[in-house]
Amino acid sequence: MYRIMIIEDDLTISETIREHLCRWGYDVACVTDFKNITEQVIGFDPHLVLLDVMLPFCNGYYWCNELRKISKVPVIFISSASDNMNIIMAMNMGGDDFITKPFDLNVLTAKVGALTRRTYSFQGRMNVIEHKGVMLNLNDTSVSYKGRKAELTKNELKILQLLMENAERVVSREDIMQYLWESDSFIDDNTLTVNMTRLRKKLASIGLENFIATKKGLGYIVE
Repeated sequence: MYRIMIIEDDLTISETIREHLCRWGYDVACVTDFKNITEQVIGFDPHLVLLDVMLPFCNGYYWCNELRKISKVPVIFISSASDNMNIIMAMNMGGDDFITKPFDLNVLTAKVGALTRRTYSFQGRMNVIEHKGVMLNLNDTSVSYKGRKAELTKNELKILQLLMENAERVVSREDIMQYLWESDSFIDDNTLTVNMTRLRKKLASIGLENFIATKKGLGYIVE
């Protein structure tokens, strides 16, 4: 679920946008303290920011510039000032798009959807491991196969990642435990067995009953 932060001084407008985007499945928060916008953005960690130009204390251009010092989060400016100078200023200060008030909420939603897809679907492609149609998504810690999907815990993700990165090669139990130890997730031999059992059940639930094979005395393999 994408997180959207609205930075808009008009509470009626911000609440209307929030309710509309929530109906489309977004997790939406509105800034309430306009003296400490950066801190609120850091705390919510949004995937996209909707930023008005006219704000109390400092304008949206100032805050976009401040955000750009710490984040590459996409920013869509919303403003009733639609002249070319304001649009150019918005882009020069780090904005990604500009929408003029009054606007159609469906147009706004389409812009939000398009920008989040462009920004994060590319990132997702760069963080997917594929083997024989099985897709391991390192961004959302999930594994999918033929349209079916299972969510993985951190340990399950690490185990499957190691095995898929070494597909068609046996990986020893010791190597798996060392890999998890280095990722600050210490597990002993018995816990590895428990994690492997749970992982295999999740794989079976999406049609991958024998995706991980045991090589007795050697370890595990994704063939």
